[in-house]
Amino acid sequence: MGRPYSMDLRERVIAAVATQGLSCHEAAARFGVGVSTAIRWLQMVRRTGNATPAKMGGHRPKKLIGRHRAWLVARCMGQSFTLRGLVQELAERGLAVDYRAVWAFVHADKLSFKKNGGRLRTGSSGRRAAAKAMESLSAAD
Repeated sequence: MGRPYSMDLRERVIAAVATQGLSCHEAAARFGVGVSTAIRWLQMVRRTGNATPAKMGGHRPKKLIGRHRAWLVARCMGQSFTLRGLVQELAERGLAVDYRAVWAFVHADKLSFKKNGGRLRTGSSGRRAAAKAMESLSAAD
């Protein structure tokens, strides 16, 4: 992620427009910044009195904690589920979360269940006769 422009550059662009009478387009071209950037800086100065950059980044606390976490763990242990279904159920309980947050929670707590593809292949499909036992095949030889 990029860093905000320096205060020195911001002040020079604002001063060029305010004291030298340049337009935002001319000031942006002179100092090598985007026109929309110069316009936003001037709007910010008119609105708040300064053009200091806003805070960037930070930590967003997780929403799936406390009673919602306990409910979700119990819900995932008891029966099968889909992530989209869990998002819907949480919305019905009054917690708005997205698919990615539920996936991260289920993955971190190892609550997902993967079907065993090899286990499913051992039985007959139901469209054909059941597999014969190995003893009967070897006895015929």
